[in-house]
Amino acid sequence: MTTAPQSAAQPEPLWRPGPDRIAQAQVTRFQSWAAERYGAPAATPGDPVASYADLHRWSVERLPEFWEAVTQWFDVRFTTPYETVLAERAMPGARWFPGATLNYAEHALRAAQDPARADEPALLYVDETHEPTEVSWSELRRQVGSLAVELRRLGVRPGDRVSGYVPNIPQATVALLASAAVGAVWTSCAPDFGARSVLDRFQQVEPVVLFTIDGYRYGGKEHDRAETVAELRRELPSLRAVVHIPLLGTPAPGGTLLWDDLTAADTEPVFEPVPFDHPLWVLYSSGTTGLPKAIVQSQGGILVEHLKQLGLHNDMGPGDRFFWFTSTGWMMWNFLVSGLLAGVTVVLYDGSPGYPDTGAQWRVAERTGATVYGTSAAYVMACRKADVHPGRDFDLSRLRCVATTGSPLPPDGFRWLHDEVADDMWIASVSGGTDVCSCFAGAVPTLPVYIGELQAPGLGTDLQAWDPQGQPLIDEVGELVVTNPMPSMPVHFWNDPDGSRYRDSYFEMFPGAWRHGDWITRTSRGSVVIHGRSDSTLNRQGVRMGSADIYEAVERLPEIRESLVIGVEEPDGGYWMPLFVHLAPGATLDDELRDKIKTVIRAQLSPRHVPDEVIEVPAVPHTLTGKRIEVPVKRLLQGVALDKAVNAGSVDNIELLHFYERLARERSATNA
Repeated sequence: MTTAPQSAAQPEPLWRPGPDRIAQAQVTRFQSWAAERYGAPAATPGDPVASYADLHRWSVERLPEFWEAVTQWFDVRFTTPYETVLAERAMPGARWFPGATLNYAEHALRAAQDPARADEPALLYVDETHEPTEVSWSELRRQVGSLAVELRRLGVRPGDRVSGYVPNIPQATVALLASAAVGAVWTSCAPDFGARSVLDRFQQVEPVVLFTIDGYRYGGKEHDRAETVAELRRELPSLRAVVHIPLLGTPAPGGTLLWDDLTAADTEPVFEPVPFDHPLWVLYSSGTTGLPKAIVQSQGGILVEHLKQLGLHNDMGPGDRFFWFTSTGWMMWNFLVSGLLAGVTVVLYDGSPGYPDTGAQWRVAERTGATVYGTSAAYVMACRKADVHPGRDFDLSRLRCVATTGSPLPPDGFRWLHDEVADDMWIASVSGGTDVCSCFAGAVPTLPVYIGELQAPGLGTDLQAWDPQGQPLIDEVGELVVTNPMPSMPVHFWNDPDGSRYRDSYFEMFPGAWRHGDWITRTSRGSVVIHGRSDSTLNRQGVRMGSADIYEAVERLPEIRESLVIGVEEPDGGYWMPLFVHLAPGATLDDELRDKIKTVIRAQLSPRHVPDEVIEVPAVPHTLTGKRIEVPVKRLLQGVALDKAVNAGSVDNIELLHFYERLARERSATNA
């Protein structure tokens, strides 16, 4: 491991993996094995950067060979064999492993059949007491077997939808796996979602079973959900059964089934063999400008993509403990549960990320012995501002990787993790999307980490930055484009019979290539920089700028709690770029602070990045999954009505958006 200061001309890595780590990494062993079996390029001795670049090139140029190698390396069990790996390569419409049948849940529970591992923890559940509770592999398998029998008894058949209004508790994992075991399609929302938000999602897919809790604990308080559950039951006529999980100890409402009754039997699970492209679950887009997209991903596609990501990129296997702070309303929960595929112990945390103090997540990592810990970039920056010292105050000796996602990790976040957690810490900033439930770019255990950069594109993912004419760019900002199919891309959207909404979402700008809606830079070193969403990217005088760069600069200031920058194209051809700031307690937005903000942006970025105005707001609006709402605010500032600009059920606090609505009216009156 080496560290060195960063140079503008030739940056030095913040971290390099040592020779032993490179040699032992699963991706290193996979490359040697694939070279012998599938003709992959052999590793270049002493040059892990060239080795990975060669392996990645092979993985995208020889797509069928690569994905077949993945299934062999991870011993994917096909109940019936496949006819070919990739029957149709077109996007959309790629057909993977036709003829094959398998079952995701069977693979997730394989470790339970190993006598040496059956009594080891498959799950470690932690609530706000931060005391872990174990669920062994054998107990997890037993509960899944019992619940699967009961689902079949309720008439649940392959393709039926099973829903959960549940927090990140072991019961949610059991319900997902039991649904997959019978071939049903799982879908979930976190209990902090209000009834309208849940119904916007669940009414689209018409579930036949609903798993519910009576309430949940967050921030040291109990939050009753009885009325919300009652409304869901009234408004979901497709339901045949409701299962009550008494998290707060409340008696079951009339007409519901009891969780303990359905999971009491000692029953070996029966796994329904389903086609490779059979739906596994439905995830939802944030839905800020309309009904959330109901994104359907397949059992086989998720299985092979997650095995690749967890094993080759996150370098996890038996003995690892995998903790990611998430809720059941975010794709990272589905990805976390898939840790079971790799035989790791999955850490489930249900509670506030900052209770009883900002260092809470680090305490959970300590008490569970996490080896890989994932969180949001926002949490890292909050720890930095709160002067948290994880390396000093917690025993993180087992932790070897800290991963972040949700938004770009600013350079200061990289430095803080390096300085305050451990200088020999693999920092994996990753970026992907709900749309693929995986990463386009991020963690590679054998590569160096550069400040502010993702290590590399993922294997099998032909990630490029394109200009508006569809030409690839290196060391320049362009649209994030994937030019070949990934197995976990949606098989379709629910209620999109002709596929038009699916095509419009990803393939309208560049037919035949997946355009994700992010601005990225592919560097000549092979790394990736994420600049923010392309549909909210600032574009001044033809120069494209990422909002994340401005947030990183502004939010270093102790007076700024959070910020939101918007670029508004005006009818007269002008361009207005306001910066909205949520101030820290005690701070005042006077001329001195405005000048300070502009000076910092000008010095650290450029004069073009300096906003036209700095405006104080009571708070910054977010989606229910914690992302800043940029595009709907932009539409409000352009005069679009609130009900047309945003789906109210997708926003954490709809009242915050009235500010921007009023501001648009005032500006319109002034400019009239």
